[in-house]
Amino acid sequence: MTRLLQLLHPYRRFVAILAVLLALAVPQGFAQQHSALIEGVDAIGITVSDMERAVDFYSKVLTFEKVSDTEFAGENYEHLEGVFGLRMRVVRMKLGDESIELTEYLAPKGRPIPVDSRSNDRWFQHIAIIVSDMDKAYAWLRRNQVEYASSGPQRLPDWNSKAAGISAFYFKDPDQHPVEVLQFPQDKGLEKWHRPTDKLFLGIDHTAIVVWDTDASLKFYRDLLGMRVAGESENYGTEQEHLNNVFGAHLRITALRGTSGPGIELLEYLAPRDGRPFPSDEHTNDIVHRQTVLLTRSADRAARSLSAAQVNFVSSGVVVNHIEQLGFTKAVVVRDPDGHAVEVEEK
Repeated sequence: MTRLLQLLHPYRRFVAILAVLLALAVPQGFAQQHSALIEGVDAIGITVSDMERAVDFYSKVLTFEKVSDTEFAGENYEHLEGVFGLRMRVVRMKLGDESIELTEYLAPKGRPIPVDSRSNDRWFQHIAIIVSDMDKAYAWLRRNQVEYASSGPQRLPDWNSKAAGISAFYFKDPDQHPVEVLQFPQDKGLEKWHRPTDKLFLGIDHTAIVVWDTDASLKFYRDLLGMRVAGESENYGTEQEHLNNVFGAHLRITALRGTSGPGIELLEYLAPRDGRPFPSDEHTNDIVHRQTVLLTRSADRAARSLSAAQVNFVSSGVVVNHIEQLGFTKAVVVRDPDGHAVEVEEK
């Protein structure tokens, strides 16, 4: 190739070099873009023990709006969720452009969240709700007597350029699921979080999950599913410790995004390394259960790739939803390397 380029006229040599570069670069990017198994995050699913109480909390305290309320039973849903004899009520709620799906198992009932759960346990997962004013949001949450998970709102320090100025606060919903409210400074976050508004709670920026090994999680979410890394930071210090309520907290944080919906944030505790592993016997009807719902153009193709990668399946296989009550035609539930549930849906 080098000898051939030397023999060409300078202009033709330039064209030839450009053609070689395009041949090497464009197909690779094109293939990466079009080979992604998933397109984005559709919703975050949360198992609850009392639907009326959960809907009341998310609607009255956090201003979510109910979109749908449906009850399900039958063999298809048993195969999808991996729970025999189930009857479940699913309420979809929306805040801004983003959605959650609350699920109450009317039968069989699952176990409550461990009372001694900590933010560095690997079953930890929260939704991060963006607020327009942290002081007003904190005052509102105090008036509604939420249970604290942080000691109070924390502003991340200026020395940490990738997180400087972010204000955040952790609290718990009625089932002990952690929730975060977060306010970005002007130089951070999506553009839509900075638009003028009279609303206090704006939408869901991401769902955060604790992982043991970021690189192993990236092989799943980035390399296998096709999400992109949108940002990285390393957070530590007294503010981070009091936000997570974990003494000595030192985190590697990796933000992932698809082409639509909220992001997924990987939280690896570099210290302390004493977070407990995901319960091996966890089921979708246990209250500790959350699942991130991802959109795909082909559930069958996704399932084949997930199976080839030896991913653990919750579902018995791809489930066809003929009546489309939950808004999808096919779906499968699997687990990521740490045990977090992921539902891949084809609309």
